[in-house]
Amino acid sequence: MKKIEINGQEYEVIENVGNCLNIDDIRDRITDYFDNYDYIFGDISYEKVRLKGFNDADNKKVNKINNIKDLDSYKKNYCSYGANTFLLKKVK
Repeated sequence: MKKIEINGQEYEVIENVGNCLNIDDIRDRITDYFDNYDYIFGDISYEKVRLKGFNDADNKKVNKINNIKDLDSYKKNYCSYGANTFLLKKVK
């Protein structure tokens, strides 16, 4: 797996559909808000990047809307059809 560093945090690139991950586009958007998440999911639609945090099922902060096991459902319901996406996993 490819590893990258953003704002002092190391991530594994789990998915990069359409080779859409551009670190310069997301560096300023990955703030301390994402510190409590195990994953950062991004989708690109109409040239805009949206980010969402997800957690592993064993994370005490996991809930119905941020469980990584529901990522496919999130993609289906909230992302544009055929949108380029990426998934980063925090290296602890």
